Amino acid sequence: MEEAPRELAPQAPPVQEAGPSQPSPEAPPPVQPREEHGPAEPTAGQEIVPTAPPQSSKSFRFPLRPGKGSIGTRCLVKANHFFAELPDKDLHHYDVSITPEVTSRVVSRAIIKELVNLYKHSYLGGRLPAYDGRKSLYTAGPLPFTSQEFHITLFDDDGGPGSERRRRNFKVVIKFAARADLRRLELFLAGRHAEAPQEALQVLDIVLRELPSSRPRYAPFGRLFFSPDLGRRQPLGDGLESWRGFYQSIRPTQMGLSLNIDMSATAFIEPLPVIEFVAQLLNCEIHSRPLSDVERVKIKKALRGVKVEVTHRGNMRRKYRISGLTTQATRELTFPVDEGGTIKSVVQYFQETYGFAIQHTYLPCLQVGNQQRPNYLPMEVCKIVERQRYSKRLNQNQIRALLEETCQHPRDRERDIIRMVKQNAYDKDDYAQEFGIKISDRLASVEARILPAPWLKYNETGREKDCLPRVGQWNMMNKKMVDGGKVRSWICVNFARNVQDSVVLGFCHELALMRHASGMASDLKRVCEIDLGIVSQCCCTKQVFKMNKQILANLALKINVKVGGRNTMLVDAVSRRIPLVTDRPTIIFGADVTHPPPGEDSSPSIAAVVASQDWPEVTKYAGLVSAQAHRQELIEDLYKVWQDPQRGTGATCILQKINWDGVSEGQFYQVLLYELNAIRKACASLEANYQPKVTFVVVQKRHHTRLFAHNHNDQNSIDRSGNILPGSYKQPLLHLCKVHPLCIVPPAYYAHLAAFRARFYMEPETSDSGSVASGPAGRGPQSASHCTRGPGGAAVRPLPALKDNVKRVMFYC
Repeated sequence: MEEAPRELAPQAPPVQEAGPSQPSPEAPPPVQPREEHGPAEPTAGQEIVPTAPPQSSKSFRFPLRPGKGSIGTRCLVKANHFFAELPDKDLHHYDVSITPEVTSRVVSRAIIKELVNLYKHSYLGGRLPAYDGRKSLYTAGPLPFTSQEFHITLFDDDGGPGSERRRRNFKVVIKFAARADLRRLELFLAGRHAEAPQEALQVLDIVLRELPSSRPRYAPFGRLFFSPDLGRRQPLGDGLESWRGFYQSIRPTQMGLSLNIDMSATAFIEPLPVIEFVAQLLNCEIHSRPLSDVERVKIKKALRGVKVEVTHRGNMRRKYRISGLTTQATRELTFPVDEGGTIKSVVQYFQETYGFAIQHTYLPCLQVGNQQRPNYLPMEVCKIVERQRYSKRLNQNQIRALLEETCQHPRDRERDIIRMVKQNAYDKDDYAQEFGIKISDRLASVEARILPAPWLKYNETGREKDCLPRVGQWNMMNKKMVDGGKVRSWICVNFARNVQDSVVLGFCHELALMRHASGMASDLKRVCEIDLGIVSQCCCTKQVFKMNKQILANLALKINVKVGGRNTMLVDAVSRRIPLVTDRPTIIFGADVTHPPPGEDSSPSIAAVVASQDWPEVTKYAGLVSAQAHRQELIEDLYKVWQDPQRGTGATCILQKINWDGVSEGQFYQVLLYELNAIRKACASLEANYQPKVTFVVVQKRHHTRLFAHNHNDQNSIDRSGNILPGSYKQPLLHLCKVHPLCIVPPAYYAHLAAFRARFYMEPETSDSGSVASGPAGRGPQSASHCTRGPGGAAVRPLPALKDNVKRVMFYC
């Protein structure tokens, strides 16, 4: 018998409305480290850095959900959430200090595991603690002490039978910190408390992560766990392969506590001999020639931080982490071997000490250890250690291969998720039993509504003046853009050597005809003149020139918004029937911060803000971009209010602030305080005592909630791909989505595009060390006097200024 359907939406949605009578925020609680919600390619944890001390925060609280929707057709769907019983335990939090300091969570966990094995029944009172791998340890009840010191010995497993194992000694101090109260979580789930107690949720997450983290074939990364045993290891190219895995997280919802489980995949480095990895990376033969400088820099970037094991010492498989690459070939390298200054070559040393004759003497050596006293290892004696996730940027072919591996039919994904829950066997998990956590093994049934699609308005001169999307789809056939922009000159850049000029000219002509048919003003005779106006760049394949009319129409739509036109509008916006948006002058902001990929530690973060310009239609968004201190999440000095023309009549302006993804739920309160403070300051700079109402919304796409049809055989409840019907959501920003071709919340996505586009405006300077320093495009490196300073005094080079003719158009689309 199936469980009754319940509400899945978060208990306290991240929406805040603040009227002009409320004071500015001040003195927020301490900022907590960011924890990702498990994207396919998760980044390292990041910390919010406050830009300025806000003011009082006591008057700001997350509002409770006002009610449930009543529009649309009721339906039932399934979600990848599994009900969890709230444990009735006396949770205790203890601080953990390990000396000497350990930076690896794997080693930290090994130390605590050994401690528990040795002292569980003697010093720990029989308790089985849950450890986060860093500084915190939790127990389901008090330990017999408030502070205790332990001495633990670990042996490095880097040798074979009969080899000598390295012994390491650690001092561990466990000290009582606080009691973790589950009462607040109980009140929150009952709807009697507005803010989710993050510490209590974190404890439950840590408990449920203990079992998969301790399994030898699992590679844990935060809330993600990967294993070569969960599916085939698909090659991705350049020495990488994909591993399948799963994501898990305890989630507070209106149906109660639940465990969110989702399938995932990511890239791992293949455990290859280093020479073979390098050959795949360069995609060429390297066994009979030295490397070029460009090749050496590429290898250094790819291998820096990678762990390898040596193969020239028999059973002794000592492991090292690569710190760099030598500039000289192996045959040219020498080093002192004793205090007397005796010098030997690397080739000579390996022959005399290990009886190993180095064959590839023209290749550089790997550098391991610290830079002050580097240790040289020839490539041919090193093999990449297994279970290493590749955290650097993937190329387009690798991304495509990874997406193909992760793309599943909804029925197959649902099957794999259920199989994963049964395989994890939470009912037999010692840690879950210790802390009294019980997990259901059945998908949650959730009540939903299929909301009606909004009508879209097009130009009156077209054959179809308006349109009602069907099953989430519509096209531009027989329609004209509501406001066609004018293209005075343009050029098509062809990078393909195997495409004839006649094909390119045909493509240009067809695109120009499509633009004209869609309502854009353009001069067909000037289509192929060389004039650096609007540049349309095409890829290097023949297929790009053999496009059907719908693809050409999509290209025309993108060009139109870039030159200031508008493709479509909501009928309800024109007739002012959208509550809180069209009933009074409103500006909608979108904001995002994009960070450099892992490994590019000198590149800045890029912040972007867009704001609507055409109330009440809200379809055009002007944007600003700025370089921020590296990895900084909050936006600095970027809020400017675009004054609505009707504010001069005494009308109140509403600011609707929509953030793109990247903010975890534990950060909602801090981000709200700091960013709302920035908005208030910007408003006050325009006009004294100007405090408009503000609605603050966070859009998240990495929530890992998947909805499935309640009956996969019911053709009336699924689309052609097997997904649930469009509009089957709890709280969409549904109307705004329909004015974007991809059905994405426009202000949030536009800010994301603007921040991503701005990164290309920075001029990279690739040095021999492999680091990347960014400066404004078209200009050389700037001196420190031209840089802004982020927290900690880090220098941040500014972006080049936007030209006046693009500031008010959507150049970033």
